[in-house]
This record gives sequence, C-alpha cells and structure tokens, in this order.
Amino acid sequence: MKQNKLETITKLFEGSEIRSIWDVEKEDYYFSVVDVIGVLTDSSIPKRYWSDLKGKLEEEGSQLYENIVRLKMKAADGKVRITDTLDTKGILRLIESIPSPKAEPFKMWLAQTGSDRIDEVFNPELAIKRAVQYYRNRGYSDEWIESRLKGILNRNKLTDIWKENGITENYEYAILTNEIYQSWSGMKAAEYKAFKGIRKESLRDNMTDIEVVLTDLGEIATRELASVHRPYGLEENKKIAELGGHAAKVAKEDIERNLGTSVISPKNKLKYQYKKDTLIK
Repeated sequence: MKQNKLETITKLFEGSEIRSIWDVEKEDYYFSVVDVIGVLTDSSIPKRYWSDLKGKLEEEGSQLYENIVRLKMKAADGKVRITDTLDTKGILRLIESIPSPKAEPFKMWLAQTGSDRIDEVFNPELAIKRAVQYYRNRGYSDEWIESRLKGILNRNKLTDIWKENGITENYEYAILTNEIYQSWSGMKAAEYKAFKGIRKESLRDNMTDIEVVLTDLGEIATRELASVHRPYGLEENKKIAELGGHAAKVAKEDIERNLGTSVISPKNKLKYQYKKDTLIK
C-alpha cells in the first residue's frame, strides 16, 4: 500500500493535508482520524479530543469504534507511529458525530447527498441526468457519454447472464471480470488501474477509445458465448470469460500489428495527481 492524499476529500477539507493509506485489495482509503479532527474542531490538542470521543464511542458500543483500524503512518516529525484510521464510510460517520461549526458544511453535504439519492429512487431519470452532467463537467463529449451509457447497459446484460448461470456473489463477478481483462490485456482490473495511475476512479472512464472498444468486445463476446453454451458455476463461467477475452485479444493484436505500437496506454483522464510516498508496513 502507498500513503496518499485523496483529491476529493482534500478539497472538502479546504486543502488541509489529511494522511491516508490506499488499500489495494479493498480499493478504499483509510484516513487519519486525528488529522480530520484537527481540521474540523477548534481543539488545540486533537489527540485528546479523539481520545475522549473514542472512549465515549466505546462505552456506547458504537459500530464506528469497532471499525477503527490502527496503521503505521509518518508523523510531522518524520517518525512512523501507529495511528487510528477509518475508511471513507467511517470518516463520514465520524464527521456526523462531531459537534463543531466547522463540521456543519460536511453534514449539510451528506444530508443533501442522501436527499438526492432518495429522490432518485422515485425518479431514476434524475440519476441518469446527474451522471450525464458529471461527465460533461469532466469535459467528456456527448458522443462519449452516449457510448458510456450503452456500455453500462451491455455490462448489465452480461451480469444478468452470469446470474442466470449460477453466479451470485460479488467476488465471483469480480473474478470473471478479471478473467476477461487478463485474457485480452494481460492485466487484472486492479493491475490495469495501477498501470494507469488511478485508484477509486472508474477504469473505463480513463481508457482510450480503443481500450474501451476492446473492453466492450471482450464482455459482449463473453455474454454471447455464455448465452449459447450456458456454463454453470464459477469454474465453467471462467472458461467462457477467458474465451470472450481472447476474442478481444485477437482484435488487439491485429490492431497493434498494423499500428506498430501497443494500444494499452498508461494515460488517464484525471485532472489531478496522487502523491506517492512509500508506506512502512
């Protein structure tokens, strides 16, 4: 794992440095609780504030207390110390429990986000509009957005077939997806993300046009093969996923042969960069 600064959270914290650790397997961040408290409260000694709050959470039997993870982080003096951390969801719950004026903007943001999601339950079109606006704000063209939405529908068709073929657990879907990626690109999804220098961001949102087409081809081929051969269970579906990915690999190799260069690109579409400091485990 690496020690990093999450761009979106940092902006919410008005540019303040919040120490964080990226968990590759979980694909989530663990944030220093003391750092967050130091930003959101007027306490001159954030460690004491957190010690008191942690004791209260323990007495109440709070689930938040149970979710605390102690990790090694580099302190301001350069020394590495064991530090209380929480994942993204835990940090947001912590913010809700802090009675400080500085925390109010975060609480309002959380409340508005929750309200928006409830509205989308009753009117799903709002969720689509939100996604379209998000991509426009990021500079994507309407043509790209239309293709992206179609890709989401195609992906759902594939997972529906997998479900019919006995796939029910999230980890099974991840394994099959990795089988497709590994077959055509030589990398699992997490490895592909690392190659492009992204973390929680969508891999497909950071692909080139050719990479997206090859990804779509691998998934569509897998879907069609699974529809015809009807494999059942994880192991049989893995074989079909590998065949689907192979179809994309053949297309990839043909394109590369004519281009004279690899079509797998390390480029991403992020408008920010991650800080990379080695974490001492």
